[in-house]
Order: sequence, then structure tokens, then C-alpha cells
Amino acid sequence: MHKVTLIPGDGVGPEITEATKLVLEATGVRFDWDIQFAGIEVFEKTGNPLPEGIIESLRKNKVGLKGPITTPVGTGFRSVNVTLRKTLDLYCCLRPCKLYPGVKSRFESVDLIIVRENTEDLYSGIEFERGSEGARAIMETIKKSTGITIRDDAAISLKPISFYGSERIVRFAFDYARKYNRRKVTAVHKANIMKTTDGLFLEVAREVAKGYPSIEFEDRIVDNMCMQLVSKPELYDVMVMPNLYGDIISDLAAGLIGGLGVSPGANIGKEMAIFEPTHGSAPKYKGMNKVNPIAMILSGVMMLRHLGEKSAADKVENAITSVLSEGRWVTYDMKPNPDDPEAASTSQVAEAIIKKLNL
Repeated sequence: MHKVTLIPGDGVGPEITEATKLVLEATGVRFDWDIQFAGIEVFEKTGNPLPEGIIESLRKNKVGLKGPITTPVGTGFRSVNVTLRKTLDLYCCLRPCKLYPGVKSRFESVDLIIVRENTEDLYSGIEFERGSEGARAIMETIKKSTGITIRDDAAISLKPISFYGSERIVRFAFDYARKYNRRKVTAVHKANIMKTTDGLFLEVAREVAKGYPSIEFEDRIVDNMCMQLVSKPELYDVMVMPNLYGDIISDLAAGLIGGLGVSPGANIGKEMAIFEPTHGSAPKYKGMNKVNPIAMILSGVMMLRHLGEKSAADKVENAITSVLSEGRWVTYDMKPNPDDPEAASTSQVAEAIIKKLNL
């Protein structure tokens, strides 16, 4: 039996989490769900969107399955996702982007793995407001060190890229490629302009690649990478990159395979992993039993593989493939016409997948 922290989230999170839970249990794999609540409703009741009990549960169980959680824009609490990643050092954001038969796309075949560094880069949270004492101190230091003057009405964000952070994320990408028989790793960067930060990332990637001679290695400048992906994604396999580029390219890649509704994800550290869909909480659809649960269920498939339940994972993925290819029991976003009155509900998609499991 696998002890798993289950965080339903908010918005549509509880609905797609329940659908996923039913599918995973239908495989015959036994789970002991440690249910924990987080998000905007918890914040409204307690003033804390991420109770300490969740951190304790995850540290104990080492594995979590999580629904999406709302992050207020501009004001309110800090992103729960970011807090979890930093607190638990979940340094790798792993996002497979695979095109399944029956899903509308401009391409015939897409099978990409995006490995995004999660803790550094411009998302490290080191920022200084316009006119602040910290901003002025940074400006003075930069002027003394480089002779460059920054406008005094500027806000400042720092971009740390370390040898340690770069080495472990690149090594994760190569280890993943070796474990799952992938053919190539591509490092994505902007080292032609950011020669010290992205330059360090690229230098480390090239050095790590030497230890994996059976896996092809190449690098691409990030803007060229975007162009390559929307014109010939079949040329790429595993891609590893710093935080900001990973955020952008993973959504771009999701667009190649039918959208975020079929895009699973995981945040992985040395000792634990949290599996979750890559889309938001869609609060306007809360309680409507309408939203596509496939991304969440595919995240569950990733969790099964992480737990060593390969056979069950393959069965669920095959069942999802069958449901998507038939195109009958799919939600509105998977239909040729989003207004199709015969579009399936969230729970009906789960039921259709479970039926396929039992065939």
C-alpha cells in the first residue's frame, strides 16, 4: 500500500482530484490517502493558504498528488506552488508533452519531455521595488562595479544561476533520458547575451553531457528553440533549461499537443515528489463537473511510475489513449465544436477510462 498526501486544491481541483482518485484506485493498486486542504478557501478561514500540516504530511509520505490551487493576482497570498517548491526543495519541474491520437493538433507526432529548474533564475524571488533602499543599494553597487547607471525609477530583479543548481537539473535530465530510453537532451539558454548566468548553465550542461556518451547532446538559444518547436517538434526529445524559459516553453509545448487539459506535471526533489496538472484552478467552472480531468489523471500516471507501479501506469495511459482516440467521452475542450451538447462531464471521462481498464 502506498501512503500518498492528497491535496484536492480549490476551484475545479476537488472535482478533477476525485476523478483521478477513482481511476487510480480502479487499477487495483492500493493507496492510503492522507487528505490535506490548501488554497483560497483555507486562507479565507484561517489566514494561511498552506497549513503546516501539509508540509509535515509531504515530508512523512514523500509523495503527493495535488489539484490546482488559485493564486490571487497582484494582492493576497504568495503562490502555494512556489512555497511548496522552495520549502521542500522540489528543484525539478517535469512536464511531458505528448500528443495522443484523437487530440486536435497541427502536428502528427509530438513527444517532448521538459525539465525545468525550479529554484533559481528570475523566479528566485529576489526583487527590489522602485525607489526602495535595496534598489538604491544595488544600483550603487552596479555603478561602482561596472560603471553602468540604472535609472533611479527602476525596479530590480536578480537572476542567480549556480553551478550546483545547474548541475543537478542537467543531471536529472540525463538520468531521466537514460531511464526511459530517450535519445537526446537539448540544453536551452540565452548564453549569447547572458554570458555569465546562462553561460554558466551551458558550461555545466556540456560538462555533465560528457558523462552520458550514449545520449546525444545539443544546445539551443531559447528564442530559436521556440521557433524550432512550432515548426519541427519531432526533432526534439528531452529539453532542460533554467526556470523562466521552462515556464514559457512548457506552455508553448502544451499548445502543440492540445492544450493544458492534457498536460501533466510533477515537481520533484531529492527525497519527494508532488504530481499535479499544469493548468490553473479555473474557479469560474467550480462545481460544474465540466473541466477536463485528463491532465490530472496523467499526472497520476506519472505518480504510478514514480512508485514503481509500471504495469498500472501503462494500463491507465492506454485507457486514456483509447478514450481520446474514440472522441466520444471527452470534455468540451476536446470536441471539434466546444459547444457540442454531447460533451462529457468530468466524472463521465473518469468512468469511461475506468471501463477501458476493465476490458
